[in-house]
Amino acid sequence: MQIRSASISSSILAAISTDPDNPNRRSVRIKIFRVLASFLSIFSLPLSRYRAADFLELRHNIWHMDEEEYANSFHLAEKRSKGKGRESDLKPVGDLSYSGSTFFTTADGKFLIKSLPRRFEHEFFTHDLFDAYVAHMKEHPHSLLVRITDMAYTSLATLGGILGTAPTHHIIMENLLYGKDTEETQHRKDGWETYDLKPNDYFFPERDIAGGMLAPESVKERLIDEFPDKIRMEADKRQELLDLLDADTKLLADNNAVDYSLFLVRYPGPNVTDGDRENPPSIQSDAHPWRTGIVDADGNWFYRVVVLDFFWAKHKFRAKLMTGLVDSYNVVAGHGPMSITANPAEYQQSFIDMVKDIVIEA
Repeated sequence: MQIRSASISSSILAAISTDPDNPNRRSVRIKIFRVLASFLSIFSLPLSRYRAADFLELRHNIWHMDEEEYANSFHLAEKRSKGKGRESDLKPVGDLSYSGSTFFTTADGKFLIKSLPRRFEHEFFTHDLFDAYVAHMKEHPHSLLVRITDMAYTSLATLGGILGTAPTHHIIMENLLYGKDTEETQHRKDGWETYDLKPNDYFFPERDIAGGMLAPESVKERLIDEFPDKIRMEADKRQELLDLLDADTKLLADNNAVDYSLFLVRYPGPNVTDGDRENPPSIQSDAHPWRTGIVDADGNWFYRVVVLDFFWAKHKFRAKLMTGLVDSYNVVAGHGPMSITANPAEYQQSFIDMVKDIVIEA
């Protein structure tokens, strides 16, 4: 729905573009009116920045992002002529998951915004994981966990939040596909590939019950990506990747997270393109080459990787309920755990084994 998308976009931009250090940004009268009016909001929810000082420290002191560049990505421009919207409006992205999340990119394509509509997901991130995430990033600034640069949320009760017509929490992340639109030709743009990789030896009901006959092919095709190749890397580059991912996934396992994935982007390297080939631009920051684009040993592909979707925690009620249901079913069927019901330490090991199988020494 265009009205819904435009309203959500405006709410997010208003939250991120607001100066959190300006004590005069709202009068007392406006604040009171805001509380009263917000309850009636259906799509355009009043959003604020969550833990803004902590996110600023990550962006400025740890990742060394350009704060002016970041702010410009969320600049709330004046409306154009009627029906035209704003040039700065966020761009809706197609359905990317089963969770019901809403996705946008910034107008410049540098950042991806994902809603967390399920309460157990955003509560896990804000109440359980966030402090550990910040501490981990400070200790490991080149971590390959996806860089969450901001979070916009509503702390007020709203009809839209109660009815589920608009998400109440949104995370802002780096967009690993930034640079694709700068390619000189459509042929080069078409050469970009993305893979959302998880260990595939877990139980997937849509695929494994009755031989998959109970689910349409369109559903099964979206369950899990298969990487059709091997990534040949020099030994030191491969080991750097494994060391980074080992530290990152240990953090997730220690916090009971499972079902996270390796998001892998690749695009043609210098040996397979016409003319000179340089790595397309990435977001300006202090980042490891595995995040910004690293070329394989044969010069055929550039690769970018991050770990994302680490919001499913085994100690939350919904996860416990699912684990009980799957365990009961497996008493008869014997399919084994799903990725969302796996033991966190076992899932971590399966994840690392998957990476070791894909990335091989040249």
